[in-house]
Amino acid sequence: MIQFDQKALRDCIKDAVREELHLFISDVKHTSDNTENRSSEKLLTKKEMADELDISLVSLTEWMKQGRIPYMRMGKRIYFKKQEVVASMAGFNRNKGGK
Repeated sequence: MIQFDQKALRDCIKDAVREELHLFISDVKHTSDNTENRSSEKLLTKKEMADELDISLVSLTEWMKQGRIPYMRMGKRIYFKKQEVVASMAGFNRNKGGK
């Protein structure tokens, strides 16, 4: 049977807890960094999105009606996430045989 004195046992427990906390904190930081990156993306207005895509507001509205680009409505306002729109357009062009 292995015997520990109180100090050795206390140090062993401290080291084990410290290591587990370090792993837990690293995991939490990694998760929160990914969440912040996703949620910190700036929302674009219709005008800003049309300017980014170099199209008219009329074309943008038509694409919205056709379901070609994702958008979100907050109250009476409409917003876009640029990365989602670009990804959607790339998928739309690939699926429809676009140029």
